[in-house]
Amino acid sequence: MAIAPALVEKLHKKRQVALAAGGADKLKARKDKGLMNARERLLALFEPNTFTEWGMHADHDCHDFGLEDKSFPGDGVVTGIGYINGRPVAAFSQDFTVGGGALGRIHAKKICDLMDYAMKAGMPMLGINDSGGARIQEGDDSLSGYGQVFFRNVLASGVVPQISIIAGPCAGGAAYSPALTDFIIMTRKNANMFICGPDVIKAATGQTVTMDEVGGPTANASVSGNVHFLAEDDADAIQLARRLLSFLPANNIMDPPHRPTPALDLAADPALNDLVPADPKSPFDILKVIVRLVDGADFLEVHKEFAKNLVVGFGRVQGIVCGIVANQSTVKAGTLDIDSSDKGARFIRFCNVFNIPVVTLVDIPGFMPGLAQERGGIIRHGAKMLFAYAACTVPKITIILRKAYGGSYLAMCSSDMGADVVYAWPSAEIAVMGAEGAVKVLYKKEIAAATDPKKKEAELVADYREKFASPYQAARKGMITDVIEPAQTRAVVSLALRNTLSKRETRPPKKHGNIPL
Repeated sequence: MAIAPALVEKLHKKRQVALAAGGADKLKARKDKGLMNARERLLALFEPNTFTEWGMHADHDCHDFGLEDKSFPGDGVVTGIGYINGRPVAAFSQDFTVGGGALGRIHAKKICDLMDYAMKAGMPMLGINDSGGARIQEGDDSLSGYGQVFFRNVLASGVVPQISIIAGPCAGGAAYSPALTDFIIMTRKNANMFICGPDVIKAATGQTVTMDEVGGPTANASVSGNVHFLAEDDADAIQLARRLLSFLPANNIMDPPHRPTPALDLAADPALNDLVPADPKSPFDILKVIVRLVDGADFLEVHKEFAKNLVVGFGRVQGIVCGIVANQSTVKAGTLDIDSSDKGARFIRFCNVFNIPVVTLVDIPGFMPGLAQERGGIIRHGAKMLFAYAACTVPKITIILRKAYGGSYLAMCSSDMGADVVYAWPSAEIAVMGAEGAVKVLYKKEIAAATDPKKKEAELVADYREKFASPYQAARKGMITDVIEPAQTRAVVSLALRNTLSKRETRPPKKHGNIPL
């Protein structure tokens, strides 16, 4: 016999209640503000007709504090699995129209169940955060729920990629879940993220601040560095997430989604010869090199607004996915400081755990000098770069474009720090310090005694560069693989990536290293 029509009708009605979320008025109000609702965000994220929802009929189980007669459809969060670029991805989207998207016990359980499955199935995890925080009526159950989510964020770290989208409020303890994920995308509209808001700061310290200063998108992206990508709106954030996932493997035992070209194109790119100024002190935009290196100028820069003296991001070189780390000489002369060291180390470690080769473009005069840097712990922060590169076992390809001085030369992945191949342009200078500084220290008396001190100093600088800082000296000592014409860079990197994809490197058994945090 066929199923009873009444049962089917009951199912349809319950689905309609769930799909209505917080009600037609609330959904319309969000649409009027140009905001997507929770399900619209997921449907835009996934390929058509691939989203399978988990826990549609979930509701809160609190019978205290006046919630007995209130229904929270889905308990304020939509969870499930869909496909992006033909690959499954687990995702949740908090629903602000249902109780402000506040987290309670069932809300947390839905997220945790999905994260557990994502880890077992080996698929990326994406969360869209839009919540008023903990559901006060559920008391310590809400706190427990956050703890369970945080715990799984840590378990999943290095197992599957985790991406967070901040598309609304994300305050207090709720901000720590995105902070534990690999990448955070934040919309410029409607979104904020902070631990203590302006009112709390005013009450505790007497300091008057605005929400934009504390938790706005610009502050999070450019000042604190909490946010990796800024998006104009919900739709832009979702497209950014899809683009980011196109460079990432599903999990830590799979290779990235390489699309190797059938045949390598080893043609020279003469335009690269014209990018570097003749004067070694003149800055130039490293992004002009990167876009010529990657396929179709398609470079996804990460942390674009933060610590701009170091550029990091993803691209493909003749189809092979790679992470790129590069000094930006137009900002702070390309030095490494506290923030850029943190930025670079975190990115390198992400590439390592997800099998993404790292290409490093070097043009660095040193670590950033200054009292604030020293007192802020530049030694400890700079050591993160050394630790990250030395611990990294994926293919590592280094190109020295110009300056590579002192300890910062090592911090940008020299052969001594485990680079598989190191190439240098003829303009490269590899030395303990810059030629001008070295000459002033080594030949102070000779310069002072000269008839024309400036001329003598210039001659000694040129001589020092040739004898002690030349890339050919480094090549003679086996410190670099070869000196190449800039025009050959893309061809050389392409070959190096292909040649190292089969790389396997084992390290001494241990629980984990103790990076200088």
